[in-house]
Amino acid sequence: MVNIELAPHHVKYAEAISTLSSAPQIQDALGLSAEQTSREGTEGFIEFIRQQEKVGKQYSRVILDDQQNVVGVITLKELDPVNKTSHIGTWIGYPYWGKGFNEAAKRKILYTAFTELDVDIVFAGAKKINVRSQRAQEKLPYIKCHVEKEYPEEHKNLETQVREACILNVIEKEAFLRWYHNKD
Repeated sequence: MVNIELAPHHVKYAEAISTLSSAPQIQDALGLSAEQTSREGTEGFIEFIRQQEKVGKQYSRVILDDQQNVVGVITLKELDPVNKTSHIGTWIGYPYWGKGFNEAAKRKILYTAFTELDVDIVFAGAKKINVRSQRAQEKLPYIKCHVEKEYPEEHKNLETQVREACILNVIEKEAFLRWYHNKD
């Protein structure tokens, strides 16, 4: 298992985030413009995240490897304290694909979601054209895949938000914590 750290967003990570998110593989998958992935755009993103966290709408972290290199970003979006739900979004920089960073980051942030942030359900979506993201999610032993019919409103909202056809998966607190405590 790869060792990672999840660090709060800080401007000191802006250059590395900008460089990684500017790669065509990331920029295209996320639907970001060159302006959004520029150093200035990234600093704006960091400030936005910090403001969203202050009001409890998001919990986002920079993923660092064991050498403190920025690997990507992972976010719990749309934190809903009433329904105890959230949506997870992750991107890993192209040089780090296929090395276990996505799974390690999800494990850490989901543990935080379920044990510290009072979340019961985390939705994970992917554009239908983003097969790589779908496959990464399907590998997670604690995920329930293709729950579009169980959660039609969440599915509809996701597709409206990204303006594309999507799949919807879910991670439930009990299933995740059972897996987490029995994995070793």
